[in-house]
Amino acid sequence: MREYLLTLCITAAVTYLLTGPVRKFAIVAGAMPEIRARDVHREPTPRLGGIAMFFGLCAGLLVADHLTNLNEVFAKSNEPRALLSGAALIWLIGVLDDKFEIDALIKLGGQMIAAGVMVMQGLTILWLPIPGVGNVALTQWQGTLLTVALVVITINAVNFVDGLDGLAAGMVCIAAAAFFLYAYRIWYSYGIESAAPATLFAAILMGMCLGFLPHNMHPARIFMGDSGSMLIGLVLSAGAISITGQVDPDALALFTGSEKAAVHQTVPVYIPLLLPLTIIAVPAADLVLAIVRRTWRGQSPFAADRGHLHHRLLEIGHSHSRAVLIMYFWSALIGFGALAYSVNSASMWIVLGVVFLSAIGLVLLLLPRFTPRVPVWAQRFVPPRYRRRRRSEEPAVSGQEAEASHEASQGSGDPVREPGESAERDPVVAGAAGVNGATAIGSRSRFAHRR
Repeated sequence: MREYLLTLCITAAVTYLLTGPVRKFAIVAGAMPEIRARDVHREPTPRLGGIAMFFGLCAGLLVADHLTNLNEVFAKSNEPRALLSGAALIWLIGVLDDKFEIDALIKLGGQMIAAGVMVMQGLTILWLPIPGVGNVALTQWQGTLLTVALVVITINAVNFVDGLDGLAAGMVCIAAAAFFLYAYRIWYSYGIESAAPATLFAAILMGMCLGFLPHNMHPARIFMGDSGSMLIGLVLSAGAISITGQVDPDALALFTGSEKAAVHQTVPVYIPLLLPLTIIAVPAADLVLAIVRRTWRGQSPFAADRGHLHHRLLEIGHSHSRAVLIMYFWSALIGFGALAYSVNSASMWIVLGVVFLSAIGLVLLLLPRFTPRVPVWAQRFVPPRYRRRRRSEEPAVSGQEAEASHEASQGSGDPVREPGESAERDPVVAGAAGVNGATAIGSRSRFAHRR
């Protein structure tokens, strides 16, 4: 455990220290695209944060190669080299896209090629544990197609959710933490050495995200861009492929009595990892909803819009920070809930705890929809939005002023507001706001604001 923590800390330190110089380089290189209609930041912000994250990944792998216990991972398995090869390719494509905005099909092809490079070096799914059946071996073509599909889905799921400051990095960090605990349990408790690469990948991924988050929290000083979002998506999928397709459930049968029982014990996390991952269920759901929404409207599935989950949280009244924290909450609930269920699937307390926390999450989601009546004596203890405004405190607007304001709003094309209505919740128009990145295989053209 100490060597994993050391690798995590060095990866985080390298990523954190390099992000500042990378930000200056991005400004000089002109990697600051125009603010688009669907964006939510207020001023142009440099991208290319994935450069610092990639060098953090390289530093983590280099340090792990020189540690006594982790060196065996590199000696017995080719998976770290396969990860580095695929990560270098997908990172290069992301850097070119952040600077030159390459075509969507080229990015999709690059993602498939990066997945193919990892498959050629041995990082592929060999079998699937299916409950009630046992261990199902896959042919070479089946394993290759399933691996490529999982990598592409995970990359785009992470990239789709990269829309608010600190959102993608924080959600992937939470997912990596849950995944690290599960992989470490398989490696340490059961003594299965083939789970060590996935444990190492999760530790390095946590370090990459933790090192970048201080620069990316609201208000962000730099965005990871496609070079970062596609990179962390690939690393996360590589860990899932390693532990799902490489760990043989027969080894667990020594502790449970049969292969079917071993598969049943691990299925709470194994099977969801393939669809594509329980720990990124929120980004995956956002990906599916976006494809369905755009196809239903007759648009391309890769066309960008303001209909993502984080955009809807802002539209119903949540602040930027609260929307990010709510997405963190749901990611942690799903990831760690699956982890707890895999440890003890017979415990009713785990199910009740997940249900209770889900109810709290629903209340937080709907919080801006209602304004409770707060007693006079308690108004000083609640936020200003819940306090009653006295009639004497309401701004007095004369008829002439209201009419002049109405005419001015119509002449300028701005939406008309009632007297005293705040402009904080108004939707952001083109040229006034921006997001962390475009979709991994989408274009960057401007779009009209969606009412």
